[in-house]
Amino acid sequence: MSQTVEQNRSTSETDIKLDVELRKVFKVFHGETAVRGIDLDIHQGEFFSILGPSGCGKTTTLRLIAGFEEPTGGEVLIRGKSMLSVPPYKRPVNTVFQSYALFSHLTVWENIAFGLRLKKSGKAEVQERVEDALALVKMDSFARRYPAQLSGGQQQRVALARALVNRPTVVLLDEPLGALDLKLRKEMQVELSNLHQELGVTFVMVTHDQEEALSLSDRIAVMNAGRIEQIGTPSEIYESPQTPFVADFIGDTNLFYGRVETVYSAVLQVATEKGLKILVKPQEAWRGSPPSEVVVSIRPEKIRLGVNEPTDQTNSYEGTLKHVMYLGTHVHYRVELATGDALTVLQPNRSQALPELHTPVRVYWSAKDCIALTTGTRDFSNA
Repeated sequence: MSQTVEQNRSTSETDIKLDVELRKVFKVFHGETAVRGIDLDIHQGEFFSILGPSGCGKTTTLRLIAGFEEPTGGEVLIRGKSMLSVPPYKRPVNTVFQSYALFSHLTVWENIAFGLRLKKSGKAEVQERVEDALALVKMDSFARRYPAQLSGGQQQRVALARALVNRPTVVLLDEPLGALDLKLRKEMQVELSNLHQELGVTFVMVTHDQEEALSLSDRIAVMNAGRIEQIGTPSEIYESPQTPFVADFIGDTNLFYGRVETVYSAVLQVATEKGLKILVKPQEAWRGSPPSEVVVSIRPEKIRLGVNEPTDQTNSYEGTLKHVMYLGTHVHYRVELATGDALTVLQPNRSQALPELHTPVRVYWSAKDCIALTTGTRDFSNA
């Protein structure tokens, strides 16, 4: 993690402008540390997501940027200026909440105009900017309605318009689509992405939804227990996780705790606790000196399943089919290997007859399709 942060800083110091910087930020509530010395650089104009499970500190981090909380230690900067002791209403940011936080007694138009009127903007300016904001979120025809007369998706659009009408440097999104049903959430993800591309404003989103973060973000910070475990693009986070937590939290994966037995030029041979021998790609940062104990991560979609022996013998194992779940576009399999290890396999639906339960099968994958990670804790076995 620290290496990633240092790389980000090195790049930013040369040619990338920053909108938000967090420097060794801590936040303590009643003796409990919610945020543990995080460093973060958010580039101008990017869609940046802070992703993690409930209680990991992601919402607290967003509130520290917004000014709703003050750091116990460290510093928050926006456009290079320290925000210490700067109240929320004086920061160049606006927040969109999961609950929308619209004023029920005000119309859509009045909700959007509220911040401008608070700043005592002129009548003509308020009229023009509110109309522009309504057009931007496609809510022109709903200007005279009240929040209770709107659907959840429409209320979300109004909340976005209210945040954007003040033309902030940074828009903060706190689980912005969490209250919507699945179909509407998918539609709003597309609209949110289009809106960001059209405006070029920096978006910082907090979410626990991995798919949402992967589909919308330019970069993602994965948080766990108040710390940032990894920062990277969606493909870097998914394809090259740096810790077992990141591998397990982002999408589905099979994790095996094991010991390195042999080191080849480009691969390691790892023996799991139950005796499974796996050839695996090591992390590049190890430079030929891997730790003795590792966690092996294999994505379910990287594994092939068949009845016959494959021509490529790399990581090929016998097993028994224990569970089959039809998912429409894909089929989810659970295989128990001869060692007793369990393995999840995900394959595209090719309209073939599904194999029967308890059928003997073979599973196989190449060494480049799995990765060895430092162990962290031993809560990552696949038992």
